[in-house]
Amino acid sequence: MVSRELIDKAKRFHGHICPFLVLGLRMSEIAMKKLGVARAGVADTIREDLVAIVEVNNCLVDGVQVATGCTLGNNSLVYIDLGKNALTLVKRGGKIGVRVYIDADKIRSKYFPEEALKLFQKVVVERKGSEDEVEKLHAMWEEIGYRIADVPEKEFVVQEVEIIEEIERGPIFKSLRCSKCGELVMETRIIRVNDDILCYKCAGFEANAVIGRGIERLKTLPYKVSKVL
Repeated sequence: MVSRELIDKAKRFHGHICPFLVLGLRMSEIAMKKLGVARAGVADTIREDLVAIVEVNNCLVDGVQVATGCTLGNNSLVYIDLGKNALTLVKRGGKIGVRVYIDADKIRSKYFPEEALKLFQKVVVERKGSEDEVEKLHAMWEEIGYRIADVPEKEFVVQEVEIIEEIERGPIFKSLRCSKCGELVMETRIIRVNDDILCYKCAGFEANAVIGRGIERLKTLPYKVSKVL
């Protein structure tokens, strides 16, 4: 069961306690226990020995990062844009991994009061909640989160998976300087135009981005530089 200490640690990382943050912690605990591993330590994160594969980009993922030590920044977190509340944990060199899936509808029906669901719809989905309603949702979310810390393993779908392809470790690429903006850019993200080296932005090309709905192709950046400070 998820400890209060771990939840508080996740709260500091995520900004608040919410049900799916705690589910990410609980799923990680189950996966680590089944795989026989502990949270990734110094050597594990340097070598990228433990890999967490998530299938969604919601609050659950922050719980996974805190509990497993596999993060986007240390190249041990892989995001596959499938839109499912699932985590797969893999130890490099092993032949099997553990996948944990949670059915959100079942969790909501058992642990979420109707008032909390209606408030979530207004505050988060419709973006119409008042400051008082935001605070009320926060309090309810926290209460539900602590209850979910004790969700029994039987509520999850736990699967053994066979590793059929080695997951690439984070490669190190050279940086090249854009001929137009002068900024350094990873060599795999440049466009060569005649003798010029251009970043995607200066070349006018589209780029992939992880936004609220998942991985999307953006035609323009959502900002522009107005001045140097």
